[in-house]
Amino acid sequence: MTAPQATLVLRLGGPLQSWGDRSVFNRRETRPEPTKSGILGLLAAASGRPREESLDDLLGLQLGVRVDQPGSLLRDYHTVSDYRGRPLPQAGVSAKGVQKPTSPAKYTHVTQRFYLQDAVFLAALHGPAALVETLAEAVQRPAFPLALGRRSCVPTQPLFLAIRQGPLLEVLETEPWQATDTAKQLYARGRGRPTTIDVSATLDDPDGEDSLTDVPHSFAPRERRFSSRRIRHRWITLPTGFAKADSTMDDPRSHDPFALLGW
Repeated sequence: MTAPQATLVLRLGGPLQSWGDRSVFNRRETRPEPTKSGILGLLAAASGRPREESLDDLLGLQLGVRVDQPGSLLRDYHTVSDYRGRPLPQAGVSAKGVQKPTSPAKYTHVTQRFYLQDAVFLAALHGPAALVETLAEAVQRPAFPLALGRRSCVPTQPLFLAIRQGPLLEVLETEPWQATDTAKQLYARGRGRPTTIDVSATLDDPDGEDSLTDVPHSFAPRERRFSSRRIRHRWITLPTGFAKADSTMDDPRSHDPFALLGW
């Protein structure tokens, strides 16, 4: 008999998020939506798992991410220097294990960090009901601080939305639009308060047309390992919750640009 299945629904929103998958020391980029490694890392932290602990039970969860508010890209520019005016050290070390100074001497190092600002995503994870219920409890009472990709990116509330019994796609198609009130009003402005909105979604799919290398097999600092997964993309139409406005007022042809002049 197949074990009962359920879907955990999370709202991933905050002032800043950063979901890197191919970052290097001096340039840390972010993907336009959450990675599976980032979301499973959040769940592992909520559950109080050390970085060396196995993730095998989490790897079987099917993930779907819906982009309810894409946000915008923010670049954070950094410079690094030694306050004593000395040249910066290089990665190589001497026979005594001491880092050598850069040659030719380098006194300033430039690094860049990229973030998503004011973004909101709906993440759904489908799997065994017992595991989903355990993770839902952990998210609401986390053992470790939770972050949206990086430690400095703190999620806003609510993070946990619900446990649903339906399959992944059904949940993504039926959960209400999670954009902030400000974003909703900006969307409505100039569009005549539309009753629906089209949002993009990405779902795990063995036969998907695309792939991502963001499945974590170990978060251990000295043994980080990842594999790829197949995904598919689709558009989902959601109700906005706006009442239909007066069609005459919404029709741009009814606007008289000279009305304020009394013409």
